[in-house]
Amino acid sequence: MRLRRLIAQIRKEMLSVLRDPRTRVVLIGPPLIQLFVFAFAATLEVENVSLAVLDRDGGRWSHELIERVRATRMAGDVLLVDSHEALAKAVDARRALAAIAFQPDFSRRIDAGVPADVQIVLDGRRGNSAQIALGYLTTIVGDLNVGDLNADLAARRGRNEPSKVEIDVRHAFNPNLEYLWFTVPSLVGILSMFSALIITALSIARERELGTFDQLLVSPASPLEIIAGKCIPALIFGTVLGSVMIAAGIFFYRIPFTGSLLWVYGALVLFILSIVGVGLMISSISRTQQQAILGAFAAGVPLVLLSGFATPVENMPPALQTLAQADPLKHFLVIVQGSFLKSLPPGVILETLVPIVLIAAVTLTGALVFVRGRLE
Repeated sequence: MRLRRLIAQIRKEMLSVLRDPRTRVVLIGPPLIQLFVFAFAATLEVENVSLAVLDRDGGRWSHELIERVRATRMAGDVLLVDSHEALAKAVDARRALAAIAFQPDFSRRIDAGVPADVQIVLDGRRGNSAQIALGYLTTIVGDLNVGDLNADLAARRGRNEPSKVEIDVRHAFNPNLEYLWFTVPSLVGILSMFSALIITALSIARERELGTFDQLLVSPASPLEIIAGKCIPALIFGTVLGSVMIAAGIFFYRIPFTGSLLWVYGALVLFILSIVGVGLMISSISRTQQQAILGAFAAGVPLVLLSGFATPVENMPPALQTLAQADPLKHFLVIVQGSFLKSLPPGVILETLVPIVLIAAVTLTGALVFVRGRLE
């Protein structure tokens, strides 16, 4: 009898979600659009930026360096200016993210074998992009120093001179630094989280708004059965959406999947359960669906910020690092990213699952207390 009541609750909740045009649009359309838009928009690369160049040297080596900058994917428009004032105006007016200034004796000093300075001016208003561009420019200058410069000087001096130490950099698990290999696995967790969060946040709020909440109070179903009937549809929808995104990452974006699908799905189910508890607590205190949606985003955005998706958790203040340990998304991203790229060992996955299980236990218990208080 209890199983029949529970199945009826689940069936009713799933029909409520699928028959409501607004909910259907919110759950199906945006996640799929976000999967394809965010995968390309949420990039950590800096490409096709405008650069300003003040070349007061006009010699061989300044020209060589400018051409090397032009040849990179980072450089879009290269604006040649004739004074420091024009260079500053280009940065001030946002016509250039970075600017390079050569001293008048740049090439002459290099030919003489003495240090030559290059000044780089960055737009601090775009701090993250400017720092990435600085890394590119520093690498280009370094390659010039350890490559053609030493070979040319040695040839001109007529003897073999030992070159400077060259650094051979290799990136483990992502040799070409493809940002999609980082972004798409992360979106599996982020979009599944928002989907499950919105479904559960709307569940009880929808009952109140439609006037059917009183029917729940007089129904023979116990509070535990009602909560289970609200949780399981969100679990199903979140798992299906997560499966679609995992498949898109493997077959559409061609991201290597080296781990175990079984472990990933187990982690996904536990992760969604932890989020469902948060959604039910939001739904129990919301009187309208609009309040529920606002509450879901008010909870979801901090979870994303603390997950380490955009900013490494290690770079956060100690208090926020401690708070991030209570974020289930942070732990799930470790599992899904590791399963895609580096075949995370089962022992590491189990260690990472422990906090997710604890968080799920806390959030589901809190949801039970909140919802039971509203039903009784």
